[in-house]
Amino acid sequence: MEPRITESDPPSYRNGITKVLRYGEFTTTGNRKVRYAVSLTERDLTIQKVTSTPAGRSKVVFNLRDCVGCRAFSADDNADAGAYFSVYFYPFKRRWMSSGVARQRVEQCFRVALFQDPRANLEEAEKWAGTIRENSVRQQHLRNRVLYSAVHRPCSVMLLVNPHSGKGQALSLFTGHVQRMLNEAGVPHTLVITERQNHARELVREADLSQWGALVIMSGDGLLFEVVNGLMEREDWEEAIQTPLGILPGGSGNALAASIHHYSGAQPVSSEELLISCGFLLCKGLVSRMDLASVHLGSSRSNPTRLFSFLSLAWGFVADVDVESEKYRHVGAARFTMGTLVRLASLRVYKGRLAYLPVDEEDGQSPVSLEMTSMSPQHQPPLSAFCSSTLLCQPLKDSPCQNTAHLAFHNSRNSNNAFKAKKRESMSANATLTGPPDSLLVPLDQPVPSDWVVVPEEDFVLMLAMYQSHLAKDLYAAPDSTLDDGLIHLIYVRAGISRTALLRLFLAMEKGTHLANNSPHLVYTRVRALRLEPYSSKGVITVDGEVVEYGPVQAQVHGGIARLITRL
Repeated sequence: MEPRITESDPPSYRNGITKVLRYGEFTTTGNRKVRYAVSLTERDLTIQKVTSTPAGRSKVVFNLRDCVGCRAFSADDNADAGAYFSVYFYPFKRRWMSSGVARQRVEQCFRVALFQDPRANLEEAEKWAGTIRENSVRQQHLRNRVLYSAVHRPCSVMLLVNPHSGKGQALSLFTGHVQRMLNEAGVPHTLVITERQNHARELVREADLSQWGALVIMSGDGLLFEVVNGLMEREDWEEAIQTPLGILPGGSGNALAASIHHYSGAQPVSSEELLISCGFLLCKGLVSRMDLASVHLGSSRSNPTRLFSFLSLAWGFVADVDVESEKYRHVGAARFTMGTLVRLASLRVYKGRLAYLPVDEEDGQSPVSLEMTSMSPQHQPPLSAFCSSTLLCQPLKDSPCQNTAHLAFHNSRNSNNAFKAKKRESMSANATLTGPPDSLLVPLDQPVPSDWVVVPEEDFVLMLAMYQSHLAKDLYAAPDSTLDDGLIHLIYVRAGISRTALLRLFLAMEKGTHLANNSPHLVYTRVRALRLEPYSSKGVITVDGEVVEYGPVQAQVHGGIARLITRL
């Protein structure tokens, strides 16, 4: 029996409130003898086996929030007059071999054979696919009292892959997982394989960004560091840094990817499960604001050096482990565990002077409390909206709205100008520096301003400044951090801590409980800017895991100036 498709009432409403948009009875590709009743609402796709006995009517419900795409296509066999539509879901499902849940791919493919004319069947299949796609997009949450939707016109994504990152498997992971997901979501992309260090930095610095809807990086955090700094080195940096950035874990650390996964509210995952999670977030395409920190190194004033950081600034134990563990890169993420054990065996003390500008009390946030009032990140329209000919925003009652994409990116709340700070000469007044002015900093050869706190101790085990939640995929270093809170989460460990206590500290960091273990040597505070002046003649300083010039360094956070593809 051929499937029956109707557009009418059965059933008009599910649970009395949700209207069924489409209803039909189809067979599947594997078995044309069994029919399934398929109903589509604004929220769900429900599939129920059609049988004569109630006991056999198994029902499966898929939430459209878990759908990345749907496509319609004709049969390969010319003798088959039917057409097909496939829906691609990535719902949370329980793991086979361990506890917890992770996103797992589910494809549902149905055969449409209502008419003898293959073109009519294909047209019907395309109607289903289009309606599913449209309602999947509408499942994006309400953002800042503005509901966004877009006329779809898929954009082109530049996808940069470092083939040597991690265990050297980034390219195979892309072809094995990500490429299929992007195709399912209908996101056209151009693959660029980086050939050398700073290749990506040079490329984005000179690229015509108008032809790209987003820049996506598949690597560790180092390649994104190159891309961010390449964008900020452009003359049109203010517009360039608005380009949505995506991150897919293909390296050893994958700290930002782990942070994005954490911000989505999902349970911790690792390895390929993290890649699938970030791939899903990329396909859903919501864009949020992300803080960057401006980092000044100890170069002469005539030749200033400024970098932009999205993740961390580290000195001491953490920086040493990051650099020294490079020799273990072949074991992947386990390199950090091995490096930590080696460095613990010969624990070092680092001498230096640390100062910082604490969070203004008028912000309503204490600089020393371990409890922070979380600021809700600004959210943006789906990725497709940035590549669409029309962007529609539907404000709620009494909510002002402009019909431009810029509305979603306005956020004075998290701006560095939103808190009251004493005015002082901008650090980046020198015309050779691109990027926003550093109004909180003075030149490195001048004393820190009087409203800064100078740490009395000068012997440290480590100093770590974080702007994201994770330092690595299994190091939950700044539990209170969000993408655009406009804060630097400063952690330092004073000298005198035992090896055992330091090991316990890092083990607790895996679950983010290290700040609550009452260690007398651990200090955590939230700041707007900081300065470090190492006294030791030898040492390592890293920015986003990359080794930089050793010497005096200072940094200031710039709230929400970049944009990151995520889903919060």
